[in-house]
Amino acid sequence: MLTIYGKSERFCDGVSRRNFLKIGAIGLAGLSLPEILRAEALAGAKNPHKAVIMVYLPGGPSHMDMFDLKPDAPSDIRGEFNPIKTNVSGIQICEHMPKLAQMMDKLAVLRTCVGSEGAHSEFQCLTGHVKKNMPSGGWPSLGACLSKLKGPSDPGVPPYITLGGGSRETIDAGFLGVSHNPFSPSGPGKADMILNGVTLDHLADRKALLTSLDRFRRDSDNSRTMEGMDVFDRQAMDVITSSKLVDALDLQKEKKEIRERYQSGKGDRRSTDSFLLARRLVEAGARCVTLAFGGWDTHGQNFKSMAEQLPRLDTGLSAMIQDLHDRGMDKDVSVIMWGEFGRTPKINKNAGRDHWPKVTGALMAGGGMKLGQAIGSTDRDAADVSTRPVQFSEVFATLYHNLGIDASKVVLPDLTGRPEYLVDGVLPIEELVG
Repeated sequence: MLTIYGKSERFCDGVSRRNFLKIGAIGLAGLSLPEILRAEALAGAKNPHKAVIMVYLPGGPSHMDMFDLKPDAPSDIRGEFNPIKTNVSGIQICEHMPKLAQMMDKLAVLRTCVGSEGAHSEFQCLTGHVKKNMPSGGWPSLGACLSKLKGPSDPGVPPYITLGGGSRETIDAGFLGVSHNPFSPSGPGKADMILNGVTLDHLADRKALLTSLDRFRRDSDNSRTMEGMDVFDRQAMDVITSSKLVDALDLQKEKKEIRERYQSGKGDRRSTDSFLLARRLVEAGARCVTLAFGGWDTHGQNFKSMAEQLPRLDTGLSAMIQDLHDRGMDKDVSVIMWGEFGRTPKINKNAGRDHWPKVTGALMAGGGMKLGQAIGSTDRDAADVSTRPVQFSEVFATLYHNLGIDASKVVLPDLTGRPEYLVDGVLPIEELVG
């Protein structure tokens, strides 16, 4: 897991966390190579390096102030923002996201995501599951599953990388074991990925010694912790003997005109730089990159806060999606952006909106999907679903489909050996992949 720390944020539950959370990936595991290839064949996979970029908006962004504005609702509901036209007829979004509006043909808006647990937690967004009745070892996150199923596409680049900071909880590999946890060299720790007076021959001797150590502890360890130790050692050596990851993290190697495309000129530059890092990392070979952007717990001053954050989000996300298209990566890289829940239609006395788990929104791009559409509709106040509810698990089924994985066929063994399906008996979103 890769961690890049931002400024500290505090949510309404009193928990302080950095604005780039340590978040886990999305997961599949426990399959033999023939089973993996068979699952890919069933889904029609052709490209061996497909990837996911997940943009998580911690705190719960106001769905009706981004992609589902209600200009005809009463003033204490519709808020201060106005909708603007996009380049797709009939779809409007917030005035503070003009760049995304002009590339709506490259996007899909999900206006009716339902089933949120309603808590400040990235768990559901990153695993596709709820915490109730979890299997032994806990649910793995998406990148952990890709790490298990696919492994690295390049020895010097971990398959799962997170651009994140500290969180109340860590959404890690769950029952897949620690060897599939996200890779996380933090800021100053980047220096540890560069050789300093150590020869490759010396490292090779060290690696041979580690490989020859007695394996009986690992064989008897049901938590799979010891199994992870060798993986960590191999991964660390692969990283420090290759410049690929370090180069991907060095934004100075990017062309100036590309870097400038990501800069909104407002706020913390590192916030928008993380979108460029995500693109560079999947291009270098990462299979899953997750990043957390900003803080969206707007119980007070909702419109002031969002007016500051939305332009940065608009700049970073639009630049990344355009970049993927320009590099011919849009068919192979799926992008999902969402938060843990929506916000109340009625504005409170502090000019804010409170938690609203009944419905929230999301944005998807890439992955070879049918884009340029908005899926689902809510009632006049954006309080409830009118047409086409979309479950969190349906989004995950869609991401797995884009990765060449048939989620209706693949199961994962938990720590007791019990097979667990990737998602709970749902199909990919037909409007996107059908």
